[in-house]
Amino acid sequence: MADFPFDIVGFDLDGTLFDTSGDIAAALNRVLADKRRAPLTVAQVVPMIGGGLRATLERGLAATGGSDPATVEADHAAMLAHYAAHIADHTRPYPGAVAALDALRARGVKVAIVTNKLERLATAIVDALGLADRFATVIGGDTLGPGKAKPSPALLEEMVRRCGGGRAAFVGDSAFDVQAARAAGMPVVAVEWGFSNEPVGGLGADAVIARFDALVAVLEGIGARL
Repeated sequence: MADFPFDIVGFDLDGTLFDTSGDIAAALNRVLADKRRAPLTVAQVVPMIGGGLRATLERGLAATGGSDPATVEADHAAMLAHYAAHIADHTRPYPGAVAALDALRARGVKVAIVTNKLERLATAIVDALGLADRFATVIGGDTLGPGKAKPSPALLEEMVRRCGGGRAAFVGDSAFDVQAARAAGMPVVAVEWGFSNEPVGGLGADAVIARFDALVAVLEGIGARL
């Protein structure tokens, strides 16, 4: 196990480690209800997820009648408040996620979360699911300030710094994840089950997995090619 090729493996949160779609949809529908608009299904909301809650809100408003610039800040605050209060009512790890984290840790790997979600919300999810002890660090889109969220490599570079340096790889579900990893000079694995609006096979990742139980072997294969 000491020969594992990576010292650090980072993970995106939404659509990669955890299925957060139910709670995000509920928060969006709270805003829509306040505006007397019909709710959206989780399936309708999933393609709207990405880039943070505000981006999801704007897409949801656009799909249900449009947004008013005069009220979008209040709408965002209302959505954020509802989401924070119901952060893990429906959110769960994807099948095999926890076992994959444990398998990496058994090989001496430090695992981390790097997400564009606000850091306090990401941390709240990890705490609510009882998984805080699995992660060396949790980094959010606001951790380093404006302009540092993925696809910028800044958050991934911060992950490596916080984990003490070493060889790193990243796992995600979106073009932002792949672009950030490429810019940071690290290999990246894409997952098939996430929230990407485009086929993950076309994102340019080093590998694509359909199940978490394939991750360790795939990372070993990538490492062998480096």
